[in-house]
Amino acid sequence: MNRKQRKRAARRRPRRRNARSRALASKKRDPKQLMADKVQLFGKLPRACDLCQEPFDKKDKSMALSWSVVVRQETVRLFCPVCVNKVQTLINKGEGYES
Repeated sequence: MNRKQRKRAARRRPRRRNARSRALASKKRDPKQLMADKVQLFGKLPRACDLCQEPFDKKDKSMALSWSVVVRQETVRLFCPVCVNKVQTLINKGEGYES
């Protein structure tokens, strides 16, 4: 079979998906369901910072914009700006010691 015949045969048969693309295709979900899941996680938001226990007011816009929320699977963690800065400085100090 020469190159021309192989190309013609390849055009006729459908392309097979590899395992990764099959997995991604099966994980596609309805956008409305994804939004509903995220709204549900908002109800699990803690009432205080997970590190220093500083109270968090959900109705205060400045707090909502400055605090950090971390979601890992079904766990929701909340961190105040002071704790985030402390962690960032520790990480930056540790960067010089990488081996």
